[in-house]
Amino acid sequence: MFRRHHASGFTLAELIITLSLLAILALSALPLGKMAVKRENEVELSRALRMMREAVDAWKKLADEKKFEFDEDTEGYPPTLEDLVKGVEVQDKDAKGQAGRKKTIKFLRRIPKDPMTNSFDWGLRSYQDDPDSDVWGEENVYDVYTKSQALALDGTRYRDW
Repeated sequence: MFRRHHASGFTLAELIITLSLLAILALSALPLGKMAVKRENEVELSRALRMMREAVDAWKKLADEKKFEFDEDTEGYPPTLEDLVKGVEVQDKDAKGQAGRKKTIKFLRRIPKDPMTNSFDWGLRSYQDDPDSDVWGEENVYDVYTKSQALALDGTRYRDW
């Protein structure tokens, strides 16, 4: 009697089906990866905007408390973002309220990179500008926004954050 000898391994059809299923799975995972990257950029944008806006607010608070001299035309807001990095000199007061030594207060270590445009070029608004203006009046820095025109995952424009 003859015995049939079966070869082990995959047939061409099994191999094609397996590769097709793997390709479908890989293509379905690709949008999830892009969404994860976009979400991370959104978190980084939110963090950078919050950091710069808090620095502007801290500058304004010191100006309102008359801790340093500033140009009245600036309304007490920083003239540029770079001034937040340079800082201002304030007069220290001792326990008796007498003027002590001067010290420099810095509000930012550096200007953060905009993760949406991948640049250090931020959109700026002056206190005197229209809220919807795209042109910075250069009187002071009242607000900061990204110049990206893209839509966020929630459907809003990044520049409106």
